[in-house]
Amino acid sequence: MKSESMHDSSFRDPSGFIFYRNNVLYRQVNRVFQDDFDLFIDSGLYAALANKKFLIPHEEVDVTPAVPSTSYKIIKPEIVPFVSYPYEWCFSQLKDAALMTLDIQKTALEYDMTLKDSSAYNVQFINGKPVFIDTLSFEKYVEGKPWVAYGQFCRHFLAPLALMSYRDVRLNQLLRIYIDGVPLDLASKLLPFSTRFKFSLLTNIHIHAGSRKHYSDKAIKPSGGRVSRMGLLGLIDNLESTVKKLRWEPGGTEWADYYSDTNYSPEAFERKKQVVAEFLDEIKPATAWDLGANTGEFSRIVSKKGIYTISSDTDPAAVERNYLHCKKNGTSNILPLLLDLTNPSPSLGWAGSERDSFIARGPADVVLALALLHHLAVSNNVPFPRIADFFSRICRSLIVEYIPKSDSQVRRLLATRKDIFSDYTREAFEKAFEKHFKISGSEKLRDSERVLYLYRRRS
Repeated sequence: MKSESMHDSSFRDPSGFIFYRNNVLYRQVNRVFQDDFDLFIDSGLYAALANKKFLIPHEEVDVTPAVPSTSYKIIKPEIVPFVSYPYEWCFSQLKDAALMTLDIQKTALEYDMTLKDSSAYNVQFINGKPVFIDTLSFEKYVEGKPWVAYGQFCRHFLAPLALMSYRDVRLNQLLRIYIDGVPLDLASKLLPFSTRFKFSLLTNIHIHAGSRKHYSDKAIKPSGGRVSRMGLLGLIDNLESTVKKLRWEPGGTEWADYYSDTNYSPEAFERKKQVVAEFLDEIKPATAWDLGANTGEFSRIVSKKGIYTISSDTDPAAVERNYLHCKKNGTSNILPLLLDLTNPSPSLGWAGSERDSFIARGPADVVLALALLHHLAVSNNVPFPRIADFFSRICRSLIVEYIPKSDSQVRRLLATRKDIFSDYTREAFEKAFEKHFKISGSEKLRDSERVLYLYRRRS
């Protein structure tokens, strides 16, 4: 990282920007935002939101501004442990982020302020809960002025949630294509006709989409429609009620029910947990990525040791169950994410740099790749050398499970395709990984031909 650089995600807002100096994160508040920032602090809104843990806390610091000619103040926000994006969230994560954003808007009105934007990218998950991270998103409320962030809320939250609920949960990936949220005309076309008989969806998506199209090429008059405070609160309550009613139930899928359909004996499964715990005790990592984590069974072994854990899987049902389990049990240091390792989140946005790729957000101290290798090698035709090279780029240590062709799970993958995998052997696996890693430990699991390895990356 450079000694000083403006973050590429922060250039669009004239109110200020975040920057790094000597690897410390700061936010510059520009003079153009002085009055709103002072009101935000002096009114008590900042304290109220920070006390609710809705907003990331910060401290004012006396450091040289990154751009002195425009600077009003410099603040130092609390660091987000891992930055994630809406297209990596499960249904309930996006829903919880939406409800918190609406709660923030209602709270802001109590202090005569309002959100000027409601981007889902302003939300991160910290200690298991959604937290708003953009301190400069608040402005003075003007009586009669419509909520300027209404359209953005519908694009970033309501439209994708409705599509996930009424059509297909995988449509959250539209957020990866449309960086400023799902276009409402597209959402209106994709939603079933029956949603037009849901008043809230009719008004906030279908009619809203039509009005945006009608006025897209027309100048906005300063004397446009006024919205009273009561009317604005009614809109927020309507959106809140609509979001709360949206549901998606994770049914049984091929891999969400993996642990109830395995050839492990109970003793072998318990020993696998013990070996993973012993490997973790040996390397003492601070961060872990559990890739192909399923519903998070092994992520919880990692997190109980105080290790911050990214728990990712490609199955929306598995990630949903993982998140709901963490939420129910108050697990604060696991972040479940939706991730396809064969097509991980890329760099996105202006110049391909506004949103970091998944790989760029590493490396992790340790990666867990348990019951994963055969999916990459057999289901997706990725050779062992390429898998080993990929892991060497994202972690310092690796706990990986080799599963032979004789295993029922591999036979299951081969049942409907020709076995073209002559190099899928333990010897070929070890040779590929030893190019990048040194073996620090290994154990063949009892009642099985599976082998767990602890690797450390070569310097």
